[in-house]
Amino acid sequence: MDHDDVTPAASRLDVPAVLAALTLEEKVALLDGSDFWRTTPVERLGVPAAWLSDGPHGVRAQPVGGDHLGAMAATPAVAFPTAAATASSWDVDLLRRLGRALGEEARAQGVQVVLGPGVNMKRSPLCGRNFEYFSEDPYLAGELAVAMVDGVQGAGVGTSVKHFAANNQETDRMSVSVDIDERTLREIYLPAFEAVVTRARPWTVMCAYNRVNGVFASQDPWLLTRVLREEWGYDGLVVSDWGAVYDRDAALAAGLDLEMPSSGGVGAAAVHRALAAGTLTEADVDRSARRVLELVARSRPEPGPDYDEGAHHALAREAAADCVVLLRNDDAVLPLAPTGGPVAVVGEFARTPRFGGGGSSQVTTTRLDDALGALREQLAGREVRFAPGFTLTDDTPEQEAARLRDEAVQAVRGADVALLFLGLPDAYESEGYDREHMHLPPQQVAVLEAVAGAVERVVVVLTNGSVVEVAPWQHHADALLETWLLGQAGGGAVADVLTGAVNPSGKLAETMPVRLADNPALGNFPGDAGVVHYGERLLIGYRWYDAHALQVAYPFGHGLSYTSFEYADLAIEVLDDGVQPRVRASFTVTNTGARAGKEVAQVYVSDDEATVFRPDQELKGFTKVALEPGASTRVEVELDARAFACWHPALGRWVVEPGTFTVLVGASSRDVRLRGAVALAGEPVTLPVDPDASAERWLAHPTLGPRLRELAPGTALGDLILLEGETGQMMRAIPMRRLVRFPGSPITEEWLEEAVAEAQG
Repeated sequence: MDHDDVTPAASRLDVPAVLAALTLEEKVALLDGSDFWRTTPVERLGVPAAWLSDGPHGVRAQPVGGDHLGAMAATPAVAFPTAAATASSWDVDLLRRLGRALGEEARAQGVQVVLGPGVNMKRSPLCGRNFEYFSEDPYLAGELAVAMVDGVQGAGVGTSVKHFAANNQETDRMSVSVDIDERTLREIYLPAFEAVVTRARPWTVMCAYNRVNGVFASQDPWLLTRVLREEWGYDGLVVSDWGAVYDRDAALAAGLDLEMPSSGGVGAAAVHRALAAGTLTEADVDRSARRVLELVARSRPEPGPDYDEGAHHALAREAAADCVVLLRNDDAVLPLAPTGGPVAVVGEFARTPRFGGGGSSQVTTTRLDDALGALREQLAGREVRFAPGFTLTDDTPEQEAARLRDEAVQAVRGADVALLFLGLPDAYESEGYDREHMHLPPQQVAVLEAVAGAVERVVVVLTNGSVVEVAPWQHHADALLETWLLGQAGGGAVADVLTGAVNPSGKLAETMPVRLADNPALGNFPGDAGVVHYGERLLIGYRWYDAHALQVAYPFGHGLSYTSFEYADLAIEVLDDGVQPRVRASFTVTNTGARAGKEVAQVYVSDDEATVFRPDQELKGFTKVALEPGASTRVEVELDARAFACWHPALGRWVVEPGTFTVLVGASSRDVRLRGAVALAGEPVTLPVDPDASAERWLAHPTLGPRLRELAPGTALGDLILLEGETGQMMRAIPMRRLVRFPGSPITEEWLEEAVAEAQG
């Protein structure tokens, strides 16, 4: 995306000239923050400080002082839906508009860099910060994050994609070591970062707190230099998460440019000691100082024009409604008619909305809508009753809980429908700690059970930042809405969906398992003895549930509408074949219902002939279409080489293997409407061979295999290698270096070495 119309030219600050004029002490000082949120200025050379601020879901600007856990007040700003919610919109255009609004608010407050978005994967439903991340799927997370970064930076404000990398839990987040293989990193935990870095060019990348295979992410040269800069071509600034730096000199050498917040001189002293010892050079300092100066040069030093709070609040409401997921709607109990019998609203969340998550993304709102008030406004022709039903703490005395429960039962008696607003209180999930279970508070379930026995129709509206178990109680509900944490306008948005003013179009960006025991990280979360093993490897989220044929409460990609859609006429066209194939999948989506609505058409790919393990299916494309009743549209989704590729562990790179792939199109990962096969030439894979490789691999090699077959026949051992059946299979599993030592071997170890050398050219 071209930001030249809004991003100031670097000529505002002559970076090479300033860098040349800086003393060594000044250059080292630039690598450390000056306070909690700002970089270090150099007044004698006219270098201002750049202001970085939390803000994935709303700008959390703190002009004076500061904290990174949301404990201190911030300048009021519009609180938009959290990432867990916006991901359920599957709407890249909406994310771009939200990003633009965030950028406008940041500029109005004088903030130069918004710290977000977070693109870490939802490895476990227990992660306390899941509300701040998009999805369990790297493709979906990457597409949405690219759009958000484009939007923010299109307003002339920088972003900081975070937390790089493998930061998927809060327990021991400052020190835990993630034990993970490279293929899993490459296919699951890095692609969303790669998409943002290579396509949206974020001004900054924020390193994670944790260690990756024993090395702190803040000082990991493989992550910060080899992958990020050499492979992905990143030329922006790498900033630490707040307090993530362990060894400042090692971090600088690895590619971490800016330590935040101010270390009070500790970081600078470590750099000076390393310079004196010769373990760092002034060129290392210059490299990172230049990047800090380039960040300052891109930033607008003066605040921008004020933003339209009313328009942004309206956008927050529109976005929130687009995020709501209708999980079930038995007998079309929703939407609510404008007239009719009484409507009973039960649940403290209806009048005391939980709009965001705890910690660094906590926003001081400009206003806060509640669902109860919005419902009374939109259902003016009906009686709307209310009972709180429960408190938002776990320490309510049983006598008080019983009284609230009885009030709720009385409120629903004689009502046409009961709307129960249930969910997780603030204390249940936050940055800084993980959940221990997926249950709703017992008091809330007790209220649901009591109310269900006193009214004919029940609708449950969930408020939560990460998935909860619904299987134990959802049989009491005729309809179920997942609303996540919808921001300051969420109350009105929920009323819009309940009354049909907005047709729900959200789809789950994470699987809702039947129970915690089914989830892929069980036994490997949050780890022990300072290490967490990613033993499920590629199989997070729906990949796990598919591979193990597990029933789920609601699958990835699921979401209902007040209308219906049909899919037809799948056509698959190979645009380019070979090592870098491109394929176009086109199909028709028709609105077969009586209401206008939006549908998210999802495209998955399955490798039918892989030589390495691959998930059953993986999301590789999607589009959201709006259709009037009876209308149809032709959808085209282009699949690039990465849609068919895997990271080949033996070759250490991305490979599209030759063979047949299946393209699956549907309304969710488990609601496949169309499928078709496509044959791709791909890249024939020749696995590397050395004397320690098995005889099986030698025989499969295009040049060494024929040579070995020529020598093998006629000797006892050679005949065994070529033998069919179990005996031959057992012999071919033996490494060649060991096989040549067996009596009767037709070849020597020297022959192996010479053959490998010749094969390698």
